[in-house]
Amino acid sequence: MQHFQQFYWDRRYGDLSEEQLPSCESLKDTIARALPYWNNEIVPQIKQGKRVLIAAHGNSLRGIVKHLDGMSEEAIMELNLPTGIPILYELDKNLKPVKPMQFLGDEETVRKAMEAVAAQGKAKK
Repeated sequence: MQHFQQFYWDRRYGDLSEEQLPSCESLKDTIARALPYWNNEIVPQIKQGKRVLIAAHGNSLRGIVKHLDGMSEEAIMELNLPTGIPILYELDKNLKPVKPMQFLGDEETVRKAMEAVAAQGKAKK
């Protein structure tokens, strides 16, 4: 919430109630921010034949995965990308995946990392 507190103190937003001010960034917001970067910065590099390494926050990566795989809103909400485990995509000339994303790690490590990410989203009792 620290980042979003600036809105509470900014006079430009003084007419808005606390309920109208953001307290976090939604996946939809993150995708809206990540896709222009994908299209304007990353795609040209790929089209030049370069291999591209993307290091990003989980939600930004989920936005790119949603775009590449054409995932539904429901499907992307269920996807738990493992933190710190590289994902490999091989793309065709139209930048469509040739095969499903591949996690670069052993199956057990990937599974545990995905479970850890899923557990972060569960409410503590």
